[in-house]
Amino acid sequence: MKYEIVHKNTFYYEDDVQQSLNTVRLKPRSDACQRLLSYRKKVTPTSMAKEHIDIWGNYVESFFIPEKHRILEVEATSVVSIQKTPFIHQLDYSPEMKSIFHSELFHEHYLPFLNPTAYTYLEQHQIDEVVREVGDIDNPIQFALQLMSYLFEVFTYDTEATTVETKAVESLQLKRGVCQDYTHVMLGILRARGIPARYMSGYLYVGENSNLVGSAASHAWVEIMVPGIGWIGLDPTNNVEAIDHHICLSVGRDYADVSPLQGVYHGGNHTLEVEVEVSKSHL
Repeated sequence: MKYEIVHKNTFYYEDDVQQSLNTVRLKPRSDACQRLLSYRKKVTPTSMAKEHIDIWGNYVESFFIPEKHRILEVEATSVVSIQKTPFIHQLDYSPEMKSIFHSELFHEHYLPFLNPTAYTYLEQHQIDEVVREVGDIDNPIQFALQLMSYLFEVFTYDTEATTVETKAVESLQLKRGVCQDYTHVMLGILRARGIPARYMSGYLYVGENSNLVGSAASHAWVEIMVPGIGWIGLDPTNNVEAIDHHICLSVGRDYADVSPLQGVYHGGNHTLEVEVEVSKSHL
């Protein structure tokens, strides 16, 4: 499946901005299941960008605007090809897999995706309550699937309930939020259970007559590490395995590692308008 993604961020400033330094993560990754076919970015006011790869393997572009401006517009257009096979429901939790899951080497290797962060931290009583509801399942794959279904059932998708600053401990109390909130809560529970899990930022292709939600802007979901298989995507917002409708942009421990656009500027307050369009590509 091929997709074209147009992602446009427009900052409107109250006063003239004297200068700004910005960092963007808008270039999709390439891996075994996803291939970046083309990418172009337009910045207004015009600025040259420098690119590097961060510690998580994401493309990061930085640019500096020295002149005064009231509006900053960053538009990225990408074409990606995705080929994934759904199989997590068919996986058996073998004795060999169990041995690896509980090994010290496995734990040490994936430590960044096992430790809580400011965004994914949960109180112990919250973790215990969720585990009681989900069930104390020894099989980490089945536990992750059950947890995904549980969050889908008890959470209400609400774009007004939280902000990008909301932490998992708050959104779990509310049981409301957007994909970022579902994902942070699921990460917090999985990591507390010793299951390596990472934050996935990207896009969701909804298509026609689909029940999937989360395509209005960037989407977020979870990936768990399965020994012998690799990273497997789970989308608690939609209670589905993340396969060929999910386009990966960046990965990290939580939202702080993958924020699409960050910047520092001299000036007053601002508002941000985000437009995302995902369509099938025939290139």
